[in-house]
Amino acid sequence: MNILDLSIKELSVALSKKEVSSVEITKAYLEAIERDEKSSKPIHAYTQILSDYALELARKADERIKNGSNTLLTGVPIALKDNLNLKGFPTTCSSKILENYIATYNATAVEKLVNEEGMVVLGKTNMDEFAMGSSTETSYFGITRNPYDRERIPGGSSGGSAAAVAGKLAPAALGSDTGGSIRQPASLCGVVGFKPTYGLVSRYGLVAFASSLDQIGPIARNVEDTSILLTAISGHDPKDSTSLTIEAKKYTLNPEIKGIKIGIPKEFFISGLDKEVEENFKLVIKKLEANGAKIEEINLPHTEYAVPTYYIVATAEASSNLERYDGIKYGYRANSKTLSELYKKTRSEGFGPEVKRRIMLGTYVLSAGYYDAYYLKALKVRSLIKSDFDKAFVKVDFILGPTSPTPAFKIGERIDDPIAMYLSDIYTISSNLAGLPAISIPAGFSKNGLPFGIQIIGKLLDEQEILNLAYGIEKIV
Repeated sequence: MNILDLSIKELSVALSKKEVSSVEITKAYLEAIERDEKSSKPIHAYTQILSDYALELARKADERIKNGSNTLLTGVPIALKDNLNLKGFPTTCSSKILENYIATYNATAVEKLVNEEGMVVLGKTNMDEFAMGSSTETSYFGITRNPYDRERIPGGSSGGSAAAVAGKLAPAALGSDTGGSIRQPASLCGVVGFKPTYGLVSRYGLVAFASSLDQIGPIARNVEDTSILLTAISGHDPKDSTSLTIEAKKYTLNPEIKGIKIGIPKEFFISGLDKEVEENFKLVIKKLEANGAKIEEINLPHTEYAVPTYYIVATAEASSNLERYDGIKYGYRANSKTLSELYKKTRSEGFGPEVKRRIMLGTYVLSAGYYDAYYLKALKVRSLIKSDFDKAFVKVDFILGPTSPTPAFKIGERIDDPIAMYLSDIYTISSNLAGLPAISIPAGFSKNGLPFGIQIIGKLLDEQEILNLAYGIEKIV
């Protein structure tokens, strides 16, 4: 039995049968992480490897299994994106400004997985600084490499989480998705990534980027593992004012595809869509039709405005959220003689170029002379984008498209071209603006062996139906 090849479900079965212990599983992953870090071109999925803590949790998990108080997830390792609070350990957001910040409480999703389910935290994963990026190249702690080709990016901002799962450095991970930051790296790394309906999973303890867009979600090797994790982390949280007041539910899977109506937006076939990605997507559609799905072309007419709308709304919220990093409350503090100098030097030295760019853009669109012309107009277009989805879902059950317009690009290829980088998320941004659930699942490989992903977008709170369709596609693709 190769521990690193086992899914969450398989690990859970092996643990319950006493075929392996949580300590043995944890040691196997910690050794794999250590081997990677010592290699000539490490994936570098982690900013922090919590070996002692992980083994302590593993021993506790083995005790729970021994006395019969375990759950399906007890003793299974997991990795956490480094913008999720884990009490007693740094939450850095891969930024110099939070390099030495120690979390004083657990994020609700972390609390559920660690203290309620008994999962084992291997470490905190690398990310684009403050989740601002699509390649995990803006991290203060260095780049993360794609496990399929170490000269290429893993996607972002949850690139470390996706790369850890794809590179067998964790069986699963949590990420956050503001404009595609779970789904895009999942696609480029050949794993499953789910962004739930806005408010289904508590954001309490997630360091905010754009509060009306951010969502925590799972990254796993298959749809079944994804459903298990989503069951564990979803549900109402009184600590989060945006949390939906609905009953938590258990997600079970049904792979039936026959009779399902799937919409294909004609706006997704744009210039910039890689030919191999398009051909692979059309092949998936043919397989769906052969299995009884009904395919219909639909219109999402405001899709072309999604990227500029997102970068106005997201940067406006970011400039407000990041105002708290002033060198006084917590985090990095620059040596200064006056209060004004303290603010200026702390932020100049603590934030990286991409974060500064977005803060300046957000401050600009919120300024007195430009608020109506940019921010208010973006909110109106956001409503139109949501209206497009509402109209489409009258005709179809789901919307299907590529997750990313290209396979993983080379490290350094777009870092100096912000517009090209921002367009990496062109297919994923709209569902965040509309608050809709969406999943990316593996759908094939390029001639160079790089993974492709396809994205399923569903109606509000249609997580169960999305998982069913994803499970069905997983079986035929």
